[in-house]
Amino acid sequence: MRILLIEDDVSLCKALLIHLGSQGYETDVCHNGTDGLSYALQNTYDLIILDRMLPELDGMTLLGAIRKKNISTPVIMATAMDSLRDKISGLDCGADDYITKPFDAEELLARVRALTRRPAILKESPLLCFRDLCFDPENLELSANGKSLSLSKKEAGLMEYFLKNKEQNLRRGLILSYVWGADAEIEEGNLDNYIYFLRRRLRTLKSRVQIKTIHGVGYRLEGIQEDT
Repeated sequence: MRILLIEDDVSLCKALLIHLGSQGYETDVCHNGTDGLSYALQNTYDLIILDRMLPELDGMTLLGAIRKKNISTPVIMATAMDSLRDKISGLDCGADDYITKPFDAEELLARVRALTRRPAILKESPLLCFRDLCFDPENLELSANGKSLSLSKKEAGLMEYFLKNKEQNLRRGLILSYVWGADAEIEEGNLDNYIYFLRRRLRTLKSRVQIKTIHGVGYRLEGIQEDT
C-alpha cells in the first residue's frame, strides 16, 4: 500500500511516517504543493493525505489539478480550517474525507483503512513503454527485443521516473528526491552509480533507448538516433 503525504510541517510528517510505517504503509513525502502535484501526477498511489495550506501551491488548487487529470486516488484533506463551509468546499473540490488539525494519529489511521478498503474502479496497465523498451513496475522487470531482466528496487525507481518523464531534461535534485525520498541524506555519486547500472542494463537488452547526460542539469531518457 503506497501513500503520498503532502504536508509542510516537517515534525508532523516525521510523526506520521512512524505511525504509517508501523501499519506497513510505504509513504512518499512532499513539503510543498509544487512537488506534491508532480508526485501525484507521475506516480500511482493508493491514498493521498493532503494539507490544505501549503507553500507554492495550496492544497485546494493541487486537488483540483489532479481531479482534472481524472486521477481518482482517494484524498484525505488535513487542515486547521475547521468551519463547516471549509469542510464542504474541500469535499466539493474532490476530497474523499476531511480531518481537522490537531488530530490523533489513530483517527487518521482509521480513516486511511476505511478509504483503502474501497475497491478500485479501474486498474490501469502497469507497463511503462518507450520505443523498444518496456518496464513492469510490479515485478521490477525490464524488457526489450525479446529479452528481459530484473532490476533492483533503486534501479526500478529510476527507470520508472525516466519512463514517466521520457524525452525531458530531469534535474538531479528531482531524481534524487523521487528515488531516495525528499528528506534522504545521500551522496550525489550514488545517483551516478545507478545511472551506470541502468545504462549497462540497456546495453545488455540491446535497446535503442539511452540515458543521456545533460551537463549542468541532470539526465534525459531518449531514443538513439538511427544511422543514416
